[in-house]
Amino acid sequence: MPAFSGKYYYSVDPKGRIIIPAPFREIVASNYSSKLYITNAPFDKCLYIYPMEEWNKLQEQVRTKPRSDEAIRFFLRRVIASAVETEMDKQGRILVPAALREDANINSNVVMAGQIERIELWDRNEWDTLFDPAKIDRKTIEEKLAAYGL
Repeated sequence: MPAFSGKYYYSVDPKGRIIIPAPFREIVASNYSSKLYITNAPFDKCLYIYPMEEWNKLQEQVRTKPRSDEAIRFFLRRVIASAVETEMDKQGRILVPAALREDANINSNVVMAGQIERIELWDRNEWDTLFDPAKIDRKTIEEKLAAYGL
């Protein structure tokens, strides 16, 4: 199965729509139905965009977890409850609801980043902050990645 990879810079139009990058549209068109789900990330200040089939896999994973677990309840309330179904229009755009844009502090300039089974949508300023050298513990990250064989 092809994976979402790469990063793309776009703008949110006045109606709250964003263009899905052509390589991502091609992956969706050839491997998935046209429905997408957009939702809050559990902890990062970004949004996740899932093809319907990947969203369904995530839901099935969550169904098997105990609802008595505080982390599962948090995930249900933060991610599942905020999810909105959307579809690309003929120009390859999707509408990002105002409430989700507000949650992720998404204004005009955005970054869409492929994350294998999903797409992340970031405000450009938030994205740039992630890679601020002063905020990265490079040694710890290098050690953890090496432990994973990456």
